Amino acid sequence: MTMIFKAAAVFCLLCPLAIALDNGLALAPPMGWLSWERFRCNVDCVNDPDNCISERLFMKVADLMVSEGFKDAGYEYVNIDDCWLAKERDSNGRLVADPDRFPSGIKALANYIHSKGLKLGIYEDFGSKTCAGYPGSEFYMELDAQTFADWDVDMLKFDGCNSDPKDMPYGYPVMQFFLNKTGHPMVFSCEWPLYEWAHRLPVSNYGNIAKVCNLWRNYVDVTDSWESVLSIIDFYGQNTGNFSYYAKPGAWNDPDMLVVGDFGLSIYQQKAQMAMWALFASPLMMSFDLRSIDPQAKALLLNKNIIAINQDPLGNQAIRLFEVPGSISVWLKKLSKPGSVAIGVLNKDNEGTPIPYKTSFADLGFKNANGYSMTEAFEGKSMGSYSLTEQFVLYIEPTSIFLFIADPL
Repeated sequence: MTMIFKAAAVFCLLCPLAIALDNGLALAPPMGWLSWERFRCNVDCVNDPDNCISERLFMKVADLMVSEGFKDAGYEYVNIDDCWLAKERDSNGRLVADPDRFPSGIKALANYIHSKGLKLGIYEDFGSKTCAGYPGSEFYMELDAQTFADWDVDMLKFDGCNSDPKDMPYGYPVMQFFLNKTGHPMVFSCEWPLYEWAHRLPVSNYGNIAKVCNLWRNYVDVTDSWESVLSIIDFYGQNTGNFSYYAKPGAWNDPDMLVVGDFGLSIYQQKAQMAMWALFASPLMMSFDLRSIDPQAKALLLNKNIIAINQDPLGNQAIRLFEVPGSISVWLKKLSKPGSVAIGVLNKDNEGTPIPYKTSFADLGFKNANGYSMTEAFEGKSMGSYSLTEQFVLYIEPTSIFLFIADPL
């Protein structure tokens, strides 16, 4: 199949429509809700009608995103993941939503989502079948792109199960070409580098990926546990291939969903994930049950100060300055205000007492001779001003984070 994709890529390059992304979308990290982590592939609408993957679920999510303040906070996408499909395409080769679970069809669902001032995302797969075994887009990419456009879909998550990852450097650009060709704007969410990494192949140049994808997964799926969240944070700290460099408006590294509001994290660990995803300039895609969210988790997800760090127009992704193994790591994200930075001090230790961390701006590599003012990020409280060499102490709870803004004086 590789030769087919190579030929298609050459054909697209010869067409008058550009294959390069440049679609003007996702100029800030997308924010929204995605079904997978919380609801997975539950298709049993007979015995579990409230929690199965159905139009009823997504319409309810849209209602709650508006009524509970998530839309006003910037969350705008309601995204369907795997298992929305019928098991077979129709007689014309088009994808079909499961008629029992989506009796009105995806177009009608998109209309409902749009009536709430929100946007609809959908899932498909680069391979012959989706990860759950539903029809994939292999050999149907042009038709599927047009189908999604006809349905007024606003984002496509394009997975990579049941395919050869060696084809992805050719096939993903072809899908982007067909999406552009429809003339209907759709954010393109890719899983291309993830599958190269998972199959121990050389990961494609991230500069090339950023020309094709608005966002891209490059590491394992998140699960509802601190170990999972921490493994992703560590991967982003290693920054293999310098992928942080390629984050910018319209192109984002995607460490996967927020599990804030689910079952596996303490409130301190939820605080850490929310802060780290903000520092990463990550898409903020929630995946919890909006019908029963804990008030503390809700407050985290709606925290305007943390969202502002994530949505900062510079689009810089934090890098790890250094790490004390098993304990403290320090992260820095440049902000659009000249000289200002967001600094996260993450405590991975779980031994039950806050760790005092003593440092100075000079120790952290800062240069402004007049020093810096400090503002704690979650509450927006001033922490005072410090000269370049003046020491200060931060107390960081176990498996949590201290996040602050430093502004030059």
